[in-house]
Amino acid sequence: MSDETQAQEPTAPAPEQPAEPPAEPTVASDPRTHRFECRSCGFVYDPEEGVKKLGITAGTAFEDLDAIHFRCPVCRSKVGAFRDIGPRSKASGFEENLNYGLGVNRLTPGQKNVLIFGSLALAFAFFLSLYSLR
Repeated sequence: MSDETQAQEPTAPAPEQPAEPPAEPTVASDPRTHRFECRSCGFVYDPEEGVKKLGITAGTAFEDLDAIHFRCPVCRSKVGAFRDIGPRSKASGFEENLNYGLGVNRLTPGQKNVLIFGSLALAFAFFLSLYSLR
């Protein structure tokens, strides 16, 4: 290269770009309303429902349960086998996958159930309506 082209090239390093866009701000929720899932059998303790089988009333937070005497009503695992899965209104799945799937990944598990079983019921109704054609 000639001396003229070397003088025109900038020697200062380019400013660094952030590798990832900043994460969306998360809404803080009350940990007393979080649901807990048993890692052994998949039972979900929901404080809004309680456990009638064990005499735990609705509104009892998981942290208020007796860690010594409480056992999973399905598999009898201890409190340590449960993990926090967040509040009921939280979308299920991994955070990085929530923007895919035509918006379906942002639905809560209850909303997904309504979508799935509602569409099955609608398909069944359409199938039955074929009998009215002659």
